[in-house]
Amino acid sequence: MVTVDGNSVTEMGRERVDRYKVKFSLLDERDINLVQQYAFEARLEIDRNGNGAAVYAWCFDINRGRSSGQFVHSMLWERYCGGVAPGWRIIHMNGITVDNRIENLALVPDRPRGQGPPTPVELEAERETRERDRDPATSIYWRAMQQLPADNVESTSTIIRVPLDGIGDLSEDECIYFECRNPPCTRIERELREFSICGRCQTARYCGTSCQQRDWPVHKKSCRERKRFMLGERPPER
Repeated sequence: MVTVDGNSVTEMGRERVDRYKVKFSLLDERDINLVQQYAFEARLEIDRNGNGAAVYAWCFDINRGRSSGQFVHSMLWERYCGGVAPGWRIIHMNGITVDNRIENLALVPDRPRGQGPPTPVELEAERETRERDRDPATSIYWRAMQQLPADNVESTSTIIRVPLDGIGDLSEDECIYFECRNPPCTRIERELREFSICGRCQTARYCGTSCQQRDWPVHKKSCRERKRFMLGERPPER
């Protein structure tokens, strides 16, 4: 566990992916004691309104078992702000879905993407996300991740398998999306082949040049040039 500016980062388990980066959830200092009562896991959630997929922090009471599980942001919102009325949902203002500080949570109408004018809260969230994308290192979450020992942060290109209809169990009718390889980044492709691929190893995926450059000191230790493909061979799945 790492504490930054009064906030705590706790490691989560893994679920429903082929290869997974170790995940961490950011909590307020007053919520640090939750790690003694709850087990934390990373859970992939497909947005039914067409907003792609994202990884969230999920937890369950250790004494009550998995049947008591819920999303961490839902639990914290109910604890400090009350329940969520039908037709509303909780968002993460800076776009980092594992940053569960209460100041990073807000309520917005639960509706399909692009339907109706954005609310002031949604506009502010878009602004914060753009600022984070321009300079990720300014966010508390990224600063906390940078303080973790390198051995604690497994870096790999996560493969996310999503059913074509966005619901149900995984089957042959599925799409494959990738998560950015840079450990602090939690962005997942919203479209097939959206992210760039390392030109040397043809394996690592990145959401942009900034993440690729930041991850290079670590990635170069395992990056191996992929052999040229002979006629008739299939290139790597992008």
